[in-house]
Amino acid sequence: MHNLAVIPARGGSKRVPRKNIRDFLGKPLLAYSIKAAADSGLFDRVIVSTDDEEIAEVARKYGAFTPFMRDKALADDYTGTEKVTADAFRRMTDLGFVADTIACIYATAPLLTGTWLQKAFKIYQQEHADYLYACCEFPFPIQRAQYLDEHFTPTPVMPECMPMRSQDLPKTYQDAGMFYFFSRRKMEQQNVPLILRGFPMPRYRVIDIDTEEDFAYAQAMTKAVTELGFE
Repeated sequence: MHNLAVIPARGGSKRVPRKNIRDFLGKPLLAYSIKAAADSGLFDRVIVSTDDEEIAEVARKYGAFTPFMRDKALADDYTGTEKVTADAFRRMTDLGFVADTIACIYATAPLLTGTWLQKAFKIYQQEHADYLYACCEFPFPIQRAQYLDEHFTPTPVMPECMPMRSQDLPKTYQDAGMFYFFSRRKMEQQNVPLILRGFPMPRYRVIDIDTEEDFAYAQAMTKAVTELGFE
């Protein structure tokens, strides 16, 4: 039984240029995801899939493998990470490393730890899942969301829920954009029925880094979480 961690890190990020290897509290951002994967003890190989030699050098410096360079066709603004992960699985298989579980870990997840990966993997195994993804609870009931028109007039998305108390509405979750576990069956047979599970992460460990403001906020959150000793 082999487990593979794939960290996608292309060189062409637009909104925050070179964010995958940008300094983040003294280390390249990518280094945090590599460390989380290594600290978990779950993976026989931790690889970085990149089209960029500078990123590959940083990855190797911090302990990841770069057994191949990603095709430029898989490094544009429209290619999803699942497709990149499947490509890495196939290429590693061709190199003789056949994984039973494949994890895609985002390069922009500095608040992720090996302990949380272990907890998620336990659920993945317990539920015999083919696909498990990190999620987190919305901070406010989405059933009470509203639209605003050009005159700033609010219109409820679900009017019937507006009179209800927040605590009486079911919790809802969003994809945390941190990590995903895939079974070998999922990678090899895209059209078979699959067991899908979500793994809830605490909101203080979830941040989506798409803007300069996100980058600054993520650094502040990482410092706070570390100083407060949150799990």
